[in-house]
Formats: sequence, structure tokens, C-alpha cells
Amino acid sequence: MAETHAWWKEAVIYQIYPRSFMDANGDGIGDLAGITQRIPYLSKLGVDVVWLSPVYASPNDDNGYDISDYRAIMKDFGTMEDFDTLLAAAHKAGIKIVMDLVVNHTSDEHAWFIESRKSCTNPYRDYYIWRDGKDGKEPNNWESCFSGPAWQYDEATGQYYLHLFSKKQVDLNWENPRVRDEVYDLMTFWCDKGIDGFRMDVISMISKDQRFPDGPVKPDGYGDFSPYCISGPRVHEFLQEMNQRVLSKYDLLTVGEAAGVTIDEAKKYARSDGKELGMVFQFEHVGSGNGKGSIVEKWTTGKPKLRNVRAILNKWQTELEGCAWNSLYWDNHDQPRCVSMFGNDAPEYRVRSAKMLATCLHMMKGTPYIYQGEELGMTNTHFKGLDDCRDVEEKNAWQQFVVDQKRVSPETMLACFDNMARDNARTPMQWDASKNAGFPNYTEINAASEISDPDSVFHYYQKLIKLRHEHEIIVYGRFVPLLEDDSSIYAYAREQGGQKLLVACNWTKDEAPCTLFEGVNGTELISNYKEHKKGALQPYEARVILLKGSLSEGAVGAAD
Repeated sequence: MAETHAWWKEAVIYQIYPRSFMDANGDGIGDLAGITQRIPYLSKLGVDVVWLSPVYASPNDDNGYDISDYRAIMKDFGTMEDFDTLLAAAHKAGIKIVMDLVVNHTSDEHAWFIESRKSCTNPYRDYYIWRDGKDGKEPNNWESCFSGPAWQYDEATGQYYLHLFSKKQVDLNWENPRVRDEVYDLMTFWCDKGIDGFRMDVISMISKDQRFPDGPVKPDGYGDFSPYCISGPRVHEFLQEMNQRVLSKYDLLTVGEAAGVTIDEAKKYARSDGKELGMVFQFEHVGSGNGKGSIVEKWTTGKPKLRNVRAILNKWQTELEGCAWNSLYWDNHDQPRCVSMFGNDAPEYRVRSAKMLATCLHMMKGTPYIYQGEELGMTNTHFKGLDDCRDVEEKNAWQQFVVDQKRVSPETMLACFDNMARDNARTPMQWDASKNAGFPNYTEINAASEISDPDSVFHYYQKLIKLRHEHEIIVYGRFVPLLEDDSSIYAYAREQGGQKLLVACNWTKDEAPCTLFEGVNGTELISNYKEHKKGALQPYEARVILLKGSLSEGAVGAAD
């Protein structure tokens, strides 16, 4: 079946976390004016779209994902005039702007919730999910994503409100049509400003099972809300209504964050008839299911296993073929740095492995996402103590596992933070070698030095983006897995209209036998090595060849 073409399938997206990207006024906080200043940098890199993490008014309990006013800009970041200037500058440079839509919950400081908690009869009461307690405790046993119960008691009315995240992030009641009207109205406000799409935060959680039953009990004694809140009973109905009321009226990129989504569900969210969203983010390849193992809950010092990561990504590539569109990413604001997690951030391997990971991802079928600093090969940071932590998730985990339950030592928890913490992605973007450019290794890893070095990670990403723009097979070609049992090499082919592309990446620091390229005739599009070894891939080597004629069955067979 021929793939339907769309601009957002052919785009490369760059995610900006505004607080740590670029500080224009010297107050130590990134801002919209700073992003505008760096539009030439983004143009040089070659990206088509910028996705902004939330810039709305917020008390910042969860770094802007707790919104107090959807139609205002956070004071730390500037003004609505600054936003309009950024939007105009981006569009002038041919770069589209995608906003983060956070409508599973609002801040407890949003005007709707301030009204809602005043009384049980307030007109805004059912904008949120309020329930009576049970047996003198919470309405059910659900645990929030940030540790502790997912319910908060409110003394003013003697009821509990639901918060699947922080207690200051109060879940909206999507069963209420007035809530949905409000959401569609605020979306229209931004679309009419001229933005180009939405990344939808935890959109798979907006529909809850209205029975609110206890969840399966986890090792820490709390219940898992997933069966009742992820891809809930009315989620597709709500998204189709959103599409009809707003999305279908504009030419937008839409991607839904869908933790816990199955492939069958993804086919509904990102359906090829366009009635819901363009694509979803799945999290299997970055989750504990990829073979890292955990010390407690999500926290681990383990690294992903190639076999697990490959099996997950290949499954998503092959099973969405012709049914739905993939989003491709290693990094984002909620994940550790990919060169530290999937690659090797030791000085002798960092550049090679960063380029290898980029090749492995950007040659797949789907829309690639680059997180700020990924194109420089930025690494995880080091946590010397709890004072180094800024993220509510880390602070709550420390309180639960180190202080309250004493299940993990402080030293082990800090090692887990070094490996997994969201703060790893939120350190300042490293622009140059000046003292305040970032940390911890800004003198070695920074944009200024990489732009001047033609062999840098930056220039490699620049070339990968250019190749995607030049070769339709990289965007639309069918994905064909190769060497699926190899313990060192991730290999696959792409096929379209008689053309074939051959990709192979060595995920290890050792030389790996590989005869995949023997006897093939073609043009090498990109590699992170200038010289190749016959019958082998060198440490963290990546190669991409556009074949002339058909892929040699003998070569593939020998490689298998």
C-alpha cells in the first residue's frame, strides 16, 4: 500500500526545553528571546520544526507541565509579544513551531481549580475529579507517577481530588463536555496565532474508568492505575471529537505522548485516515522493559541491551507499516542523555557512539526528534547529593525509597539518578566554552567548537538531516530487519520502488564480524569512519549504503 505523503512525515523535529536552552537577559533562566537569537543555529543544523516544551504561565512545580493560564506566557520566559516575535522569526527562517499541549491536568493554581475547590456546588466543581474517601482513606489505592497516593485530601470540602502526577497537577474531568469545550477553545486560540502543531502531554490518560477501582498492588503497596487510566474507555472518542472540532481545520503536526500504549492502540491513535493524531510517542525502548533491570521501580544503574532495544524498535517499525506512522527518538526532556544510556560517554568513544546512535535512528521509517544538545553529543551529569536535584520526580523518589521506606541507600539512589534522572536532560545547553555555558563538560562539548569542526557530532547530524531531505526512500521506504540475532550489530534495509538502502551499526566498543556489505554495489551515504575493514564493523561504526540494483541475497544470507 502506497504511503500517504505529508510534510510532517518528511520533517526533522528539534525539541527545546526553554528553561535551559538560551538565556538572553542574563538572569540564569532560558527564555523566548534566547530561542529567537538561536534561530540561525537551528537553520544551520537544518531542522524543519521546533517543539517547545511548555512556555505557558505556571508555578513550576513540574517545570511548566503544571499550567495556571493557557493563554499567558510564563514570566521567566518573557511575554506574549516575545512569543509572537519568536513565531515570526522561525517562520521567516522556514521553521515551524509546535506547542506542548498539557490538558490531562492543570496546576492547582489555575482559575478553574481555585473555583472548583471552593464548594461541592461550585459551577467548576466537575471540571476536576473529586471523590469521597473510603474507610477513612483515599478513594482507591492508586499511586501517582511521582510517588505516593494519587489522591489529595482537601479539607475545605472533605473530599479528595485526583492527581496522577504531582499533587499540584490536578486531573481534569474529560467526562464533562464543558471541559472539552474549554480545551478546544484554547487550542483554537494558539492555532489562530499561527502555530504548526501540538505535542500532547500524556494524552493517553485523559479518559478514566469511571468506576475508579483499586489497581493491581505493586511492591511498594500502592495500586497501579494503568489499567484504568491509560487508553481509557473514551479516549478515542475524545480525540476524534478534538480532531473534528480543531485539528482538522488546520494543517498541523500532532503527536501524542502515550505511555503504556500497545501497537494495537497506536494504530487507533495514529490511524492512517487522519481522524485522530499524526503519530504517538511509545516508551518501550526507553523503559525498564528493554532489559535494564531496576533496583526499585523505574530507578536502575543498568544499561539497555541491544537485543531488547532492537526487538522493540523492529516490532514498532514492522507492525505499524501501512497502518500508522512512527515517531523516532532517543532523547527528550524526560529521558537521560542517549549517548550515556545507549552509547558510551567515555571520552574515547563518545563521538563515535553518538554518531552511531544517530545513524541507527535517523535511517528508520518515521519522523525523527532531536532533543537540544543531542546533536552535540551532550552527556549525563553527576549528582553529588540531593541538593543537585531540581526535578519533583527525583525528590519524591528520594523521600519514598531512601527516607520513608529505607529500601535504597543514598549512594545507590544517587547512582540511579546519574543513570536515569530527568535532570540529566535539563542541564544548560552548552553553547561555548565560557564559564556559564553549561556543565559539567562544556569546555569539551559545546556548539561553538563543534560548528567549527567538520568531523563533529553537530556536522554529522546536519548531514543526516540533509540526507533525509534528499532521499525519499529514507522517509517512505519499507523497513526490513536484518541480523536480528546478532549480539553486536543493529542492521536493517529500507526498500522503495526498486531502490534499497542498507544500514548497519555496531553497538559495542569491540570490532564485530559483519559481511553485510561484502559484494554489494552502491554509494555510501554516510559513515562515522573514513576507512572500513573487510568483513567487520569497527567499534561503534555505522555505515549506510544506497545500493545500485537489488540487494544481494547471498550477502544478506552470509551476514545472517
